[in-house]
Amino acid sequence: MAKIVPLFSSSKGNSYYIQGNGSAILIDAGRNLKQIELALSANDLSLRNVGAIFVTHEHSDHISALKVLLKRYDIPLYASRGTLEYLAQNDKVPATASLNVIEEMIETDDFRVQRVATSHDAAEPCGYFITTPDGRRVSVVTDTGYLTDDARTAISRSHLAVVESNHDIDMLREGMYPYILKKRILSDNGHLSNAACAEAMPDFVGAGLTRIILGHLSEENNTPHLALNETVDSLNRAGMVLNADYTLDVAPVVTNGKSVII
Repeated sequence: MAKIVPLFSSSKGNSYYIQGNGSAILIDAGRNLKQIELALSANDLSLRNVGAIFVTHEHSDHISALKVLLKRYDIPLYASRGTLEYLAQNDKVPATASLNVIEEMIETDDFRVQRVATSHDAAEPCGYFITTPDGRRVSVVTDTGYLTDDARTAISRSHLAVVESNHDIDMLREGMYPYILKKRILSDNGHLSNAACAEAMPDFVGAGLTRIILGHLSEENNTPHLALNETVDSLNRAGMVLNADYTLDVAPVVTNGKSVII
């Protein structure tokens, strides 16, 4: 049995705890250390069980805690070469930190972790395809303007996937963001919309995905209701039934104490 606990998910901060057979890894650390420790404690978890941290990219909502966290806890950090170079050159990690480039796939604490290409305006962004110690497969794919072939393959092979459903296109276009920011979000190097996420889901569920978590929802340009409904409608049209063929959750802005078991 494995489980994933969304600790934080929004433009204010992102972090996911994945556990299998007593060991755990952390994907991103995008709030301050105290907030991450409190979120873990609310789920009866601790950083002392975390054997490795994997960072998707260098934007602050994914790395805010890193410098303090890595000073206090002796946990190795994994990321793409471009991300690690940015973190080291911009004083985002302590000089003593264990920095490890993940080229394609590594094994740590009985987890097998594979890097997944994403498309975002960052140095060398990525998602992750994780095989837990008991063989359960998890994908985390957020902060991407579109789903790359790499991402589609990983999600299709997963039992559980966290997939970005960042914005409702109409809300974004009609909202208060400056034009240049709207253009960035809607670009191929921006964020995945509800529509793009929903359109891809029938292929993923048809391939065997059974647990879906929608992640990185914009608090200004989306609502959980809109994101859920768009994905459910897309799957309904494909003849796939909620809570029969798949389960669907939205990652909360701050943990609500809920985990997803696979």
